[in-house]
Amino acid sequence: MKKFLIIISLINISCEKVELLPSTSANINHKIESLRGEKVVILNVWALWCVPCVEEFPMIVDLDQEIEELEVVFVSADFDDQFNEVESFLNRQGVKNVSYIKQEKDEPFISGIHPKWTGSLPFTIIYAKESGKIVDLWEGKESELRFRTAINIALRS
Repeated sequence: MKKFLIIISLINISCEKVELLPSTSANINHKIESLRGEKVVILNVWALWCVPCVEEFPMIVDLDQEIEELEVVFVSADFDDQFNEVESFLNRQGVKNVSYIKQEKDEPFISGIHPKWTGSLPFTIIYAKESGKIVDLWEGKESELRFRTAINIALRS
């Protein structure tokens, strides 16, 4: 019986799937606000069709798994009809947190996330652990060093 329970547990662990939720900028901002005082937050807006997004994605997942006081909020800017492909990509990448897929027209979504964002992808914002204030933000693919530097500042802010 004990072996059976262990096998069932291992099957459940290996079958874990990411939870992908349709979302608006307001929902995303609420999620980020809910983590203030608990964790540094990386908001990363990406898309399957965006080569730099896909290139930097594994590095961001690795940071999320390495740093206990960090939570990455991934938001796919792909279209609704790509839901299954996005979910499959997230699972292949080993994403464990709830992730989101944009469910809002581009203009309100972009301005709702940050007024200085032009809509270019990938787009990343790093929020401080205690204050929840933005420590750094950028458009485009960045180095692991840039991410780590911003995370270290955010851990102390």
